[in-house]
Amino acid sequence: MTDRELDTLFFALEFAMYKHRNQRRKDRESIPYINHPFEVMTILWKRGAVRDLETLLGALLHDTLEDTETTVSELEAHFGEEVARIVQEVSDDKSLPKTVRKQQQIDHAVYLSRPACNIKIADKIANVQEILDNPPQGWSSKKRWNYIQWAAEVIRNLAYQNQPLNDYFQSLVLRGERELQYS
Repeated sequence: MTDRELDTLFFALEFAMYKHRNQRRKDRESIPYINHPFEVMTILWKRGAVRDLETLLGALLHDTLEDTETTVSELEAHFGEEVARIVQEVSDDKSLPKTVRKQQQIDHAVYLSRPACNIKIADKIANVQEILDNPPQGWSSKKRWNYIQWAAEVIRNLAYQNQPLNDYFQSLVLRGERELQYS
């Protein structure tokens, strides 16, 4: 990566840190939310061999539209139209009921661009790892297993498969099956 690309990546990290500054994850430890987008980007880099700057930026920013007051025009102004488009692709419309949003993720997966597919699977990897290792308080084994099954359905429908990411995701599904399905 060039110095300019690294500068942009660090700016996106600072931007996401600021936007998510008051948010916490739902896990037992209530970790700062920013850990999640950073983890998604790290999964793309380390496990998926993704080196495309726009995809890495999209990973850091993937929850800003749906979980903060960030606007599309703000993302465009700071990171360009391509990054804003990628973030829009992976964002849910929070005005819709949760069941509708979950079904839309399954239905729309086939239409996602390659960068959005990579972010979507890395996001599901991060979420499934957290559900297995540090689940939200009050989540039963059945609820955790249901989430994993739903995530697997989203991943199955992706238009593009990053094989290393898909292989790792499938190993998490098998682990979940062993640990949760029969408990």
